[in-house]
Amino acid sequence: MQTLLLVIELVVAVLLIVFVLLQRSEGGALGIGGGGGGGGGFGGLFSPRGAADTLTRTTSYLAIIFFVVCLALNILVARGHKQQSLLDSQPVPTRSLPAVPKPVQPAPTQPSPSVPTPH
Repeated sequence: MQTLLLVIELVVAVLLIVFVLLQRSEGGALGIGGGGGGGGGFGGLFSPRGAADTLTRTTSYLAIIFFVVCLALNILVARGHKQQSLLDSQPVPTRSLPAVPKPVQPAPTQPSPSVPTPH
């Protein structure tokens, strides 16, 4: 279920980006689509005004879908986790390191002959 919602979220996010970029900006500098006159003059879908209204309406619907899917994902994740405090949990026993063997003592060497010291 989460995977399906994540895929829907990704598709809606990409569509939302595309529809926002297609809209004509108020300043006229950022929008990719729209602009100029023509298109029949009937105020329909393909006139500049109708296209702007359609893009705005579609962007609104996509934004609503995006937020609803976000909320659904958050609810699914919240129900899947048990709320547990770190202070209430039992400490996990740590693994002890393997014992390091003691170094082998070198074999005793033969004592060297003592040299008499002068008195």
